[in-house]
Amino acid sequence: MTMFRTRTPSPVLAAALTASIAVVTATAALAAPQAAPPATAAAPSAATAPPVPLLWKVSDDDNSLYLLGSFHLLLPGDYPLSRDVDMAFADAEKLVFEMSPDELASPQLAIQMAQAAMRTDGSTLDQQLGPELAAKLASWGQANAAQLAATGMTVEVLQRFEPWFVGMMVTITQMMGIGFDPALGLDAHMGGLAYQAQKPATGLETGAQQIAFLDGMEAGEQLQMLEQALDQAGAGAEQTLALHAAWRAGDVDALLAGTVAELRRDFPALYRAINVERNDAWLPKLEARLREDGDDDTLVVVGAMHLLGEDGVVEKLRAKGYTVERVCSACARP
Repeated sequence: MTMFRTRTPSPVLAAALTASIAVVTATAALAAPQAAPPATAAAPSAATAPPVPLLWKVSDDDNSLYLLGSFHLLLPGDYPLSRDVDMAFADAEKLVFEMSPDELASPQLAIQMAQAAMRTDGSTLDQQLGPELAAKLASWGQANAAQLAATGMTVEVLQRFEPWFVGMMVTITQMMGIGFDPALGLDAHMGGLAYQAQKPATGLETGAQQIAFLDGMEAGEQLQMLEQALDQAGAGAEQTLALHAAWRAGDVDALLAGTVAELRRDFPALYRAINVERNDAWLPKLEARLREDGDDDTLVVVGAMHLLGEDGVVEKLRAKGYTVERVCSACARP
């Protein structure tokens, strides 16, 4: 699969985080005040068919878990969703997310993230970056001065933050510039439906835990993440839209190639921290749902990366002997 192997650097870190950590939408909340995207933005036109869902049903004798792979920022054309998702939501009495919908929607989450990312040693970001990468950041800041100004940020303000946070700002600014919206992300959408239907909705972890995953990145990984984000922003929207297209198509192989495989190969320690260890921590909580008395079912909505591959939640539950099936009406069509 060569979808993500173009001449421009692969945005594996930004792509992986977009597909695995819901708290990235807090960065988007900081960028939200920017002006609407121009009419010439490269966002795709509204689709004629709903996205093919990354949806699995895991069952024991009396309970079921529906596992739905999320993309944390989406486009208006990504709605309405598939009937498969509607039916899973209707069947579930409870919902579980990476973070509870209340915390995900809290304005305090963005503040917590910015506070965690603040430099505390008196140095500037440029001093850590070195001349070449600092020049790339300055060039990006000049090209995106209007968007930064609308958020209350400038390149000078960014000097106060760690590279991981600035890398996320660069990526999210680019995504919002081509029409992606955190308010349309699958987590936010399904959380809103749960609220309207008065269905209990909880989180597998807290915002503080997710911020700690990002803030705990090695210095070298942070610099690579920022450099990739800047290179990707300079290259245009093609790779971001390709990743989104793979999610829309429900293409497990393309998503594995574009996020999981590259992250595991290029950043093994980070891959283990943000994917393997978190998946392993979630398993007992998910199994507890299956073992509950009664026949209540649960819809679990997490970043798509967590469901895919040999380290994904789907295969880990299958290995424990549960009945696992993909729910995908569109997959059965010729």
